[in-house]
Amino acid sequence: MQRFHLIVIYTLIALLIGVVLFQFKLLQEASEQPQLTVNTSDGNQIRITIPDKRVNIFSLPDKVNFAGEELPLKDPEVRERFEREIYVNAYWESNAILLMKRANKFLPTIEKILKENGVPEDFKYLAMAESNLLNVVSPAGARGFWQFMDATAKEYNLEVSKDVDERYHLEKSTVAACKYLKKAYANFGNWTSVAASYNMGISGLSKRKNEQRHNNYYDLWLNEETSRYIFRIVAFKELFENSERYGFELPKEELYELPTLRALQVQSSIPNLADWAIKHGSSYKDLKIHNPWLRSTKLNVSKGKTYTILLPV
Repeated sequence: MQRFHLIVIYTLIALLIGVVLFQFKLLQEASEQPQLTVNTSDGNQIRITIPDKRVNIFSLPDKVNFAGEELPLKDPEVRERFEREIYVNAYWESNAILLMKRANKFLPTIEKILKENGVPEDFKYLAMAESNLLNVVSPAGARGFWQFMDATAKEYNLEVSKDVDERYHLEKSTVAACKYLKKAYANFGNWTSVAASYNMGISGLSKRKNEQRHNNYYDLWLNEETSRYIFRIVAFKELFENSERYGFELPKEELYELPTLRALQVQSSIPNLADWAIKHGSSYKDLKIHNPWLRSTKLNVSKGKTYTILLPV
């Protein structure tokens, strides 16, 4: 029996030592986290790190608005839809951080054009919802920051050809988006419906309103994408305007910036864009980065036409 007792005692000691070493390792790895002091049976003290919570429950605002139009958050179903987009985007940390960094390059241009065209600034978040401020291509073939389809782009005076696709031109595509948004506002009379129609079309949203005999977006039964659309836009607005509340603290020096660019007017065809860029003290890579609307290795310029190409200073 005495031998058995010794085995038990040694086993317990070994387990205690293992626990203490494990706790000490945690202490070293997270010394800045909250700690707890524990007295051991031999009179010594050890400090145990209290792990951070893996997730946070956010204290969401009671009032939010899109383009000055308040969301009816007192409706539990509406609040649940808003919370869904907050958590989905706040906990997709990599996407949120990169979007915040990238926004510093492009939002000033978008904000300026929206203001010049009398469109509420909140529509910059619609561009985020559409493309994450990347020149992406949707499965249906929509392209650019504002995700114009080919036919719609041409309807709003964007050139789409073999050499040029102005859906990738930030300034011109933003002006085209403003034309669409103002046309939709003339139809619906409120900006929330305008934003929803950007996802499903003016005729599509009008049809749903007529079928369901409701004019308010929040009272409509819509497809999954459009029913989430406004909430995703407003979630981006909330995350950007109250970033620290959701754990995003990006110092200004961490944000992306455009280089200083020079504008070159082009009125004649360029048979080889790489040679042309080198001739102008730049590179084909820089030309493509800052002029994504140039879609081939050359540029055919018709009589009387002028293009502006941007290159770094």
